Amino acid sequence: MESVIKKAIIIGASSGMGMEVAKILLDEGWCLGVAARREDRLQSLKQLAPDRVEVATIDVTAENAADRLRSLIDRLGGMDLFFYASGIGKQNRTLEPDIELNTVNTNAMGFTRMIGEAYRYFAERGEGHIAAITSIAGTKGLGPAPSYSATKALQNVYLQALEQQANARNLKIRFTDIRPGFVDTDLLKGDFRYPMMLKPEKVARSIVSAINSKRHIKVIDWRYAILTALWRRIPRPIWRHFRL
Repeated sequence: MESVIKKAIIIGASSGMGMEVAKILLDEGWCLGVAARREDRLQSLKQLAPDRVEVATIDVTAENAADRLRSLIDRLGGMDLFFYASGIGKQNRTLEPDIELNTVNTNAMGFTRMIGEAYRYFAERGEGHIAAITSIAGTKGLGPAPSYSATKALQNVYLQALEQQANARNLKIRFTDIRPGFVDTDLLKGDFRYPMMLKPEKVARSIVSAINSKRHIKVIDWRYAILTALWRRIPRPIWRHFRL
């Protein structure tokens, strides 16, 4: 009996956790459609398995991003898993408007645009799996990064709402909300040294494990699971006086 080859689309596969997850899925035998704003950075993945990787340029903030996603799905011959790893984030203690608005445009508008299109595809098909990297930053409003923590909270709630809607519509769509702590990727490069930094390779293995086991929410790693559990219990009148 022939085994069915699984197919995944990865948005944000040109670096960081998106690229690391892509490598693991290729090792597991998946066929991939990989996308990012810069197609040249995706060629290293194409070279790993030329016959199992389709490449596309997709800017999640562009109005044609959903159409380009559909085109990539068609070229891949379908989609079983949609993995979203795109996003930006910066500390913004002086509330520079460009940083705030660009973050909202990418992490809120872009996220909603792409997750929504994947959901509609799976609704038409009747089943599928949507997994997305959000963040522990969505747990509480973080003063050093206002728009980042706010958009991550939006992502958490949006996935929760779609999961409820899918169940109400009797759609067999699975959701995995992946919430890492600080990961040592280009996103966090700079002068500030973040505590409890995680290696992207280790995080990627945890992500794939969560996807394969169909976890609903996965906080990476155990230290951040404890930290966010404590954060949730801090009353707002006390939280506003924290200095982060």
